[in-house]
Amino acid sequence: MERAHPARDDAERLRRLKAEFFKALAHPLRIRILELLRSGPLSVTQIQEATSVPNTSVSQQLAVLRGRGIVDTERRGTTIIYRVADPQLFDLLDIARRIFSGHLSDTIDMLRLVDTEAVAAGER
Repeated sequence: MERAHPARDDAERLRRLKAEFFKALAHPLRIRILELLRSGPLSVTQIQEATSVPNTSVSQQLAVLRGRGIVDTERRGTTIIYRVADPQLFDLLDIARRIFSGHLSDTIDMLRLVDTEAVAAGER
């Protein structure tokens, strides 16, 4: 009979938790919502007005973020206010932007080389 490996099982559970966290970020509207929440808590209506996306779509995406513990809610009368649960999330988004910026800079450099070669070859 094979023995269970608790450390291996825990490591796998942690990898799955990380994957689910990143899946929750894997939607353009969710990223936009988080960018909006950077400036402070907002209601669904405020988010909808800022994104020009129907309330149902905004609510759907907020439910995903809330389900993963990425946003918290607070009731103010009849209004639900959303805020980012952990401000360190903005550090993560900033790091991702720097990574993407580096990749895009490399792409721009390559495109300039292609243009230079095209000009040298008389194609432009």
